[in-house]
Amino acid sequence: MATFKALTIAGSDSGGGAGIQADLKTFQELGVYGMSVITAVTAQNTLGVQGIFPLEEAAVIQQLDSIGEDLGPNALKTGMLFSSEIIRIVAEKVKQYQWRNLVVDPVMVAKGGAPLLQHKAVQAMIQHLLPLALVFTPNIPEAEVLTGLSISTLDERKEAAKRIHQMGTRYVVMKGGHDISSEQMIDLLYDGQDFTCLESRRIETRHTHGTGCTFAAAITAELAQGKSVIDAVHTAKDFIQAAIENQLGFGAGHGPTNHFAYQQRKRG
Repeated sequence: MATFKALTIAGSDSGGGAGIQADLKTFQELGVYGMSVITAVTAQNTLGVQGIFPLEEAAVIQQLDSIGEDLGPNALKTGMLFSSEIIRIVAEKVKQYQWRNLVVDPVMVAKGGAPLLQHKAVQAMIQHLLPLALVFTPNIPEAEVLTGLSISTLDERKEAAKRIHQMGTRYVVMKGGHDISSEQMIDLLYDGQDFTCLESRRIETRHTHGTGCTFAAAITAELAQGKSVIDAVHTAKDFIQAAIENQLGFGAGHGPTNHFAYQQRKRG
């Protein structure tokens, strides 16, 4: 039986709820061998980000080359890339090694409000990374930054998805967690022609640290196994819903989601 491989290119979260740690946990839970390229080390917990320590460009390049020369992934995702220089490096290596099934999660701001992407890096993401992406997974505030729109309705989310799609990505999954106007949580998938609404029950909880990372990692794991984008997104939706509903309850702030929950639920 084949073993599928997935790569995450992101920052390290010392609290374990987001970033590299969340991605690798998600890959493992979905039966995919996980690999990583670390772009920055963060000191953080459920109360916030206490420090960000970007790696040197040479360290990121060497990690990418180590994977590319020996352990080609079946799918990959990006998370916290921090700077325009790192974004350009990642884009160059994706093209050099002809990696496919790229999921881009535009990690811009931490749950507690700390900026995780330098302002000038936004244009670098649009220019260099989005044209390479199979799936792009912004939340509503990130979509507002990328498009310049103010988004408060579903129609405005659809317009933003269209504009982001025109930037080059093949699929846009706009996450709906920041829209608190409805009891339902609606994620919006756009393929350039049609919209698919994925609805779930909104859970009132402060333990949502790492939801975006985990959701994108679940999509990546499913793509690595040859699943279609729509099937991968549906599985990711189920994965993150289980992770939020079955709280771990760690920490005094925004606690992590439960990466064990999806498989535990499937086992009954």
